[in-house]
Amino acid sequence: MAEKRDYYEVIGVNKTATADEIKAEYRKKAKKYHPDLNPDNREEAEAKFKELNEAYEVLSDPDKRRKYDQFGHAGVDPSYGAGAGGGFNGAGFQMDLNDLFGSFFGGGFGGGTRSARTNPNAPRRGGDVHVSVGLSFMEAVHGCTKSVTISVLESCSDCHGSGAKAGSSPVTCSQCGGTGYVRMQQRTPFGVIQNTAPCQKCGGKGQIIENPCQKCGGQGRVKVKRKLDINIPAGVDDDQTLQVRGRGDAGTNGGENGDVIIVVSVRPDTVFERDRYDVLVNVPVSYATATLGGTVVVPTIDGKLEVTIPEGTPSGKVLRLRDKGIRYLNGRGRGDQYVTVIVEVPRKLSKEQKSLLQQFDKSLNIEKNCEQQRTLADRIRKMFGK
Repeated sequence: MAEKRDYYEVIGVNKTATADEIKAEYRKKAKKYHPDLNPDNREEAEAKFKELNEAYEVLSDPDKRRKYDQFGHAGVDPSYGAGAGGGFNGAGFQMDLNDLFGSFFGGGFGGGTRSARTNPNAPRRGGDVHVSVGLSFMEAVHGCTKSVTISVLESCSDCHGSGAKAGSSPVTCSQCGGTGYVRMQQRTPFGVIQNTAPCQKCGGKGQIIENPCQKCGGQGRVKVKRKLDINIPAGVDDDQTLQVRGRGDAGTNGGENGDVIIVVSVRPDTVFERDRYDVLVNVPVSYATATLGGTVVVPTIDGKLEVTIPEGTPSGKVLRLRDKGIRYLNGRGRGDQYVTVIVEVPRKLSKEQKSLLQQFDKSLNIEKNCEQQRTLADRIRKMFGK
């Protein structure tokens, strides 16, 4: 079996990371490695995306994370690392970590004494399925419906989730006595230390399926691909998450289904930029329009709009269009649109145009018409004299 990487290493956090820190780092990497965003290296991206989702499925679930922290990959995948090492015949003493820590703290090490352990046959919620959805700027602004194909675990229709062939039932595991855990011995410099780990024979379930269902192989669930239509609300932003409840992996032992978690990735637009719910756009105007005033056609997220440019508008002037921004997500109202005026300087002029422009420039009264030039000239005189 190939050696699995540490799940914390896969996501890029340390073992003391909070749930929010794990989620934030997962979102960054999900966006980075999503196959749709890596068309030139799709195969490698798919492998990394799969590994990332596997790690997040464990570390985002408090119960699975606890087992992983205590037992490693074997705690969440009983088929991993089967055949744990036994004790040794040399001198020493035997120690049970559960008994040792229980004597100090009144409970077992890493999850309590055997009587306090989670019932392996108790209802368990299904895992969440994570998917990244790419949107254009306008799709995010106005909302849309996206269809995605997801792989989910569904309850087996032949055995109805029991894992046993029709007419048979699971039996209690003879190795762990139905607890799902067995004692293990580990050699240390201090002797043989006993600890508990998920039972390898029954996979930590406490039961053995002697006549497994042929369709699901005794797992009780089968992996299927399902098409899911996702309603994207108007106003969603890049890196936000949406949740579709009950459409994730099926639970076990009668547990509820998990959810589908959608990470939104919004592609940059060639015209508009976004600042929360406000829209930003640059609009070029001619020198004459900026000087004399006039109207220009401005693009908005709702269509074209004629905007008045006041006389004497300098380049960089920002005009505010109220209520022309993005609608608030799950709320009333909307942001504004900010139009930055860019005075466009002509690059190719005829001789006649150049002559006229030079005459115009000579006719200007700097004191009255060119405030910035006048201000700079005054400062230079104060600094260096005439």
